[in-house]
Amino acid sequence: MNITFIVGSIIAWGMVIFGIFNGGEGGFHQIQLFIDPPSILIVIGGTFACLIASFPLSTLKNIPKYLKITIFPPKYDPRAYIEQIDKFAVTARSKGLLALEDGANTCEDPFLKQAIMLIVDANDPDKVRAMLEDSIEFMTDRHSIAWNFAEKGLALGPAFGMIGTLVGLVLMLVSLGNEGGDDQLGPLMAIALITTFYGSLLGNVVFAPWGSAMKNTHDKEVFCMQLIVEGVMSIAAGSNPRLIKEKLEFMLAKSEKKEAEA
Repeated sequence: MNITFIVGSIIAWGMVIFGIFNGGEGGFHQIQLFIDPPSILIVIGGTFACLIASFPLSTLKNIPKYLKITIFPPKYDPRAYIEQIDKFAVTARSKGLLALEDGANTCEDPFLKQAIMLIVDANDPDKVRAMLEDSIEFMTDRHSIAWNFAEKGLALGPAFGMIGTLVGLVLMLVSLGNEGGDDQLGPLMAIALITTFYGSLLGNVVFAPWGSAMKNTHDKEVFCMQLIVEGVMSIAAGSNPRLIKEKLEFMLAKSEKKEAEA
């Protein structure tokens, strides 16, 4: 479970609600001032309508999947991959590349299994590397659809907030020419500003953390795949298992190295 995403989102919403309750007179009456159905329709309705218009149905159907991955992201532990590759390297060194086939069939990670099977079949190392790197690139293109959806929402939310503000300002200016218009000036100004509030909230508290969380999960997966590529190609080249492990550990961040040593 993505604890930081959940806790951060709860705190963000909590701080906004706390600020509303403790501003002005306070109490439930205070939060009612921030509820305006027309503004909600303009900002939230307009944002999601444009998102529907911007993406194909195949992408929209995957939104529940994106939410699930955000809250329950797959675990990618670089150190665990290094240990697996080290075992494969030791086996290859002592028994040859063909002996890796049985171990590859038990791999839970399909990319690691594919990489091992490619070198077991004695394919050209340069072609194997190209195939694996292409696989990473194609996966990145597929995953980018998810955070592009969130980034589009991040742009559209504040934009529709501004549209709602302009609508409110037009109504406010029109009311100035009517009898009793001065009495409506304050409420209409509040409505004009509330749409900007909704847009900023939607963009920065909903879509921005969502997109970042999906991108972070993708980056972890890509890093582990890069470890696999370097490790498997070193095995194919017949490198010493200890050298392979040290090479892969050089790719880790300092904090991850310290955890591994501990």
